[in-house]
Amino acid sequence: MTDVVIRALDPSDAGLFDTLHDPLGAREGHRLTRHRPDWKRVALRDGRVVARGAWWGGPDDTEPLNINWFDVAEGEEEAGAALLRSAPWQVELELNLPAGWRDDPALRAAAETRFTAARKAGYDLLVERLLYRWTPALGLPERPGRLEFRAEPDDAVFFDALRRIHSVTLDAHALKAIEQGGTGRAAQEELDFFHWCPSPREWWQVAYTPRGELAGIHIPAHNPSGPCVGFIGVLPEHRGHGYAYDLLSECTHFLVGQGAEFVTAATDQGNVPMAANFAKAGYPVVKERLNFDPASA
Repeated sequence: MTDVVIRALDPSDAGLFDTLHDPLGAREGHRLTRHRPDWKRVALRDGRVVARGAWWGGPDDTEPLNINWFDVAEGEEEAGAALLRSAPWQVELELNLPAGWRDDPALRAAAETRFTAARKAGYDLLVERLLYRWTPALGLPERPGRLEFRAEPDDAVFFDALRRIHSVTLDAHALKAIEQGGTGRAAQEELDFFHWCPSPREWWQVAYTPRGELAGIHIPAHNPSGPCVGFIGVLPEHRGHGYAYDLLSECTHFLVGQGAEFVTAATDQGNVPMAANFAKAGYPVVKERLNFDPASA
């Protein structure tokens, strides 16, 4: 077997990226994603693409934020690992898979090939997540009317709320940030992300109980691929009342009021309470995502 050759692409040969088989439907999943040709890399053996990766970031980012498209031909796990190891950017890897992929032998085999390549490259699984996509045909979730929602221009209010919310969290990314720098770091990472999103800062809302107590926050957002439920969080002292559903319902209504024709969302598979709220609000699971951290993370 000849040695594998790793190549970065450019606009003149970007078409090479599309020559590899796509058993997991990544191309359709990235229909609205904009990838830069020079952030795409391929592994070739005898001139044939046997692994590919697309690194992704926002339109103004100078370096990619993650790898959100990674494919490996059957039996080419070492080539896939070499592709990841050789990249100048060691960032989180996202593998988006069809819902129920474990129940389909062909999909499971394709997924396992990618997992093996990632692990050979030093990546470790951080979390498995559920991805949702709501459309108006599913019907708007009912508004319980228990909370009062207000815009809040002061970032300090959101920072404090996020810090308190993350003091008791099931979110794997937040737990990683807390391990690295405490709840303040987790809160700041959330704020930085939502400031990075192209949606207006004025969309962020706080929620109060009838007694005037801050119960939680919700952040309707628009990422580069479209409208999404950015964040839903209930303060620890107000948990147990089902307020996460109220926040999710309001967030959905808000985005539709801004003209959204679909709304995407995600939660960790281990966050059973939030997954139940998405189900109650009529959000179907459309994909599953596995997030892997590079060895340097």
